[in-house]
Amino acid sequence: MSRYFDIDDIIMEDKHSTVFFKVGANGVGLLDPSAETNRVEQGSRVELPFWLANELYLRQAVSVNIPPCFNLKTRREIQADAACVDLRSRCPYFYELGCKVAPLIGDKTIGSFLLYAFMNRFKDILSKAHSAAFAVAPRFLPLLTKEEMQLYEAACSSMTGFKKWRVGGSRFEKASILGMKKRSSE
Repeated sequence: MSRYFDIDDIIMEDKHSTVFFKVGANGVGLLDPSAETNRVEQGSRVELPFWLANELYLRQAVSVNIPPCFNLKTRREIQADAACVDLRSRCPYFYELGCKVAPLIGDKTIGSFLLYAFMNRFKDILSKAHSAAFAVAPRFLPLLTKEEMQLYEAACSSMTGFKKWRVGGSRFEKASILGMKKRSSE
């Protein structure tokens, strides 16, 4: 179930997926731009938003095709050099959509592919965030998905906090328990 009021979830589920109708459906001809009637015939190929494709899949009315952002070309590019692949242009919510679409398409390898992509890109995200390479950021940030941007911003924030702590203030803080009065028996 989607998070109803989460705008990112709404945008992610609006990504189009190709479906094939297993059954004919009356009253949904508007879904198929090539349809001349208000009916979609069995076997018709239609592009639908993911949220609708998911609902129709649950009702066993359609089979969902693998989205282009998870195709063989993308997989090969990520295996060659994951950090250089522009995942944002393919799908801004790459990992979340991958997790939601995996059970629908029946591809058992998509989970390991998402994990591989995330692990390889995660290392690069952290190293760039912690090295404060501001010259690299304008070329690097447009490649990141929304999820990766959140990680990058969190890593930058933690590094800024660490540097602030390191430069300013005392190195050690007195624990509150040490400031208490000595026991009366002593």
